[in-house]
Amino acid sequence: MICFELRVVNIYHMVVKINVLDCLQAQFAEVSEADLKAIDSRISDLSTQVQAISQGCRQLDAELKELNSSLTTEEMMSEIQELKAECSGYSERLDKIKSATNHVTPEHKEKVYKERHLYVKEWKKRKRLASDMMDSILEGYPKTKKQFLEEVGVETDEDCKVTMPST
Repeated sequence: MICFELRVVNIYHMVVKINVLDCLQAQFAEVSEADLKAIDSRISDLSTQVQAISQGCRQLDAELKELNSSLTTEEMMSEIQELKAECSGYSERLDKIKSATNHVTPEHKEKVYKERHLYVKEWKKRKRLASDMMDSILEGYPKTKKQFLEEVGVETDEDCKVTMPST
C-alpha cells in the first residue's frame, strides 16, 4: 500500500510539471527554421565579438601591469641623479688614484711576485718533508695520525683552515 501511494504522488508531480511546461510554452509564438538560423548566426557573431573584446581586455591588462611596474618620471629622475652622484664619486676616486705618486714600479712588482713564488715553493717543500717524517713515525706507532699530531702538538694547515696558494 505504501508503494502504491508513492507512485500516485510521483505521477501527480509529473502531471503538474507537464501542465506547467505546457502553459509556459503556450505563451510564446512558434519560431520558423529561418528565424532559428538567424538567431544562431547572431549568437555566433556575438560570441566572436565577445572573444575579440576579451582578448583586447587581456592585452590591455597586461599593458597596464607593465606600466604599473615601471618607474614614474619622478622616480627615474631621482634614479638618474643618484647614478650621476655615484659616477662623479668614482671619477674623483679614479683621479686620485691616477695622480698618486706612490705607484709600484714594474721591477718592484716582479720582485715581489718572484719572492712569493719562492716562499710558496719552500712552503710546499717543507710541508712534504714534514708529512714524510710523520708517515715514517706513524708506521710503527700504535695510535692514529690524529692522536699522534695531538700528542706532539702539531697543527696542520687543514686544522688552521689555511689553503696553499697556487704558484
